[in-house]
Amino acid sequence: MQRELLRTTYHYDLPEELIAQTPVEPRDSSRLLCYNRKTEKVQDLHFYDIYNFLNEGDVLVINNTRVLPARLFGFKHTGAKIEILLQKRVDLTHWEVIAKPFKRLDVGTEIVFNENISAVVTNKATYGSCVIEFRYNLEKTFEEHLMEIGTVPLPPYIKEKLKDRERYQTVYAKVEGSSAAPTAGLHFTKELLERLKNKGVEICEVLLHVGLGTFRPVKEDNILEHKMHSEYIEVSEEVAKKLNEAKRADRRIVAVGTTSVRVLESATNENGEVESVKKETDIFIYPPYKFKFVDALITNFHLPESTLIMLVSAFIGDIDKTLELYKHAVESLYRFFSFGDAMFIE
Repeated sequence: MQRELLRTTYHYDLPEELIAQTPVEPRDSSRLLCYNRKTEKVQDLHFYDIYNFLNEGDVLVINNTRVLPARLFGFKHTGAKIEILLQKRVDLTHWEVIAKPFKRLDVGTEIVFNENISAVVTNKATYGSCVIEFRYNLEKTFEEHLMEIGTVPLPPYIKEKLKDRERYQTVYAKVEGSSAAPTAGLHFTKELLERLKNKGVEICEVLLHVGLGTFRPVKEDNILEHKMHSEYIEVSEEVAKKLNEAKRADRRIVAVGTTSVRVLESATNENGEVESVKKETDIFIYPPYKFKFVDALITNFHLPESTLIMLVSAFIGDIDKTLELYKHAVESLYRFFSFGDAMFIE
C-alpha cells in the first residue's frame, strides 16, 4: 500500500504535558512556528509576529462560525442520567447528536432537561449517534433554552474547566452552529485584525459549522476506509466575487485554519473559481492532494493520525517534513491542540 494511505504514517510521539489545558493571555501571545515551503526556513516566533508575514493585498479567509453550548445533561423517566452532544442540526427541531450511554436510548425514549425542554429519540444510528426531536416551551426560542441548559463542549483531551466561555470562541464568531471551535482563529485579537486591515490585508468571512467528528480519530489502517464526517459550509456571492478577483490579480489567499481550507477547496470549481455555496461537505484532504485555491495556511498542531495532520501534510507537500516540523515543535516545547500554539505555512 502507498505510504500516504497508511494511518500510521502520520504518527508522532507527543508528551502529555504538551497538550495545552488552558488558553494563554492575551490571545496573540501564543507561539508561532513559521515555515516557508520554498526556502524551508523555520522560525520560532509569537503569533503577533504574523503581522510581519501578511502583506498588503493578501486575503485572510476566516471562519465566522460560533460554538453552541452543545453539551446537555438530561434524565430518562427512570432517573438514568443521559449526556447529549449536539452534532448537526437536521431541521428546526431535529438534531443529530452523540449520546452517552448510547445503549440505553431506544427510538421513542424521552429525555427531560428541565420543565421547559425535553427531547424524544426519533432515529438510532451508528457510532453512538442518533436523531432527537426537541420539544420546548415556545415562550423562548430553542437557542434561548440552549443557553440555559447547555455548556460548551471542550475537546476530550482538555481536562481543565474553562473559566470564560467566550475564550473558546474566536473574536469574530457570529453564526451559531458549531460543536467545536475553529481553533486556529483563537489566536487573533480584534486589535491584531484591525492592524492587518490598516496594512491592506483584506479579510473575507466564510462559514463551516464544525462537527464533533473533528475529534474522531482515524482507526482504519488504510485511511481511504475512514468515513469522513460531513459539515455545513457557506460562501456568499459577495465573498466569492472578492476571492475570485483576488486570485485573478495573483494576490495571496491565506486560510485561517483547516476549516477555512475545507470551505475554499470544497467551493472551488474545475475552473479554479470559488462559487457561492450553501451545502454539506465531506472533503478529505490527504497527500498528494493538489490545492486549488489556498496559498498559505495558519493552523494549530493536530492530533497524531488525525485527518487534520493529513491535510497539513498535503499542504506542506512532504510527509517527512511535516513530521520533522512536529518533532521540532515537541523538542521546543510548543503547546499542542485546541488551546495550543500555531503554525504559519507559506
